[in-house]
Amino acid sequence: MLKPFLNKNTVEAGCDEAGRGCLAGPVFAAAVIFPQNYKNELLNDSKKLSEKKRNLLKKIIINDAVAWAVASVNNNEIDKINILNASIKAMHIAVSELTINPEHILVDGNRFKPYKYIPHTTIIKGDGKYMSIAAASILAKTFRDEFMHKISNEYPEYQWSKNKGYPTAQHRKAIEEYGITKFHRKTFRLLSTQTKINFNNLDT
Repeated sequence: MLKPFLNKNTVEAGCDEAGRGCLAGPVFAAAVIFPQNYKNELLNDSKKLSEKKRNLLKKIIINDAVAWAVASVNNNEIDKINILNASIKAMHIAVSELTINPEHILVDGNRFKPYKYIPHTTIIKGDGKYMSIAAASILAKTFRDEFMHKISNEYPEYQWSKNKGYPTAQHRKAIEEYGITKFHRKTFRLLSTQTKINFNNLDT
């Protein structure tokens, strides 16, 4: 079972994001605070779980958490401030929307900017070590997947319901054939040979 906390007797919020490496769609982030002695043997890094298990755990996390929040930053903002800053901004928004103020923030990865006066700790592969971070990774992933499923109905040729916006061969082939949409990140390498892309075909 993952660790319940880093600092004992402290209100800790775990934070993580989903969608950093995608070619299209927003980056999502979540923040989760669990009760002090919370236990859940199913919790793990969202990438190690099946979609079915993630969706099951999503309901459990929402039910069991003392506080939770999910936020996103869209592709236009990502293009303006870059994906790292957008990921951190989404995490900051998620923390700001918690109904309880955390005393400490646990962040997956090794990059973060201080949020107000609250101390934080970055933990590489933290989503496989701490329950609150794992829970945040699951919420960020499931909420983002739902969003990509929704916009996939509008643009079925890109197969976002399957690839969720990640740079699969099929996704890049669709970009090459149909151009880009209003959800694509223009500052990302959308094609293997970037010179082929035609931004004049931008769907607005």
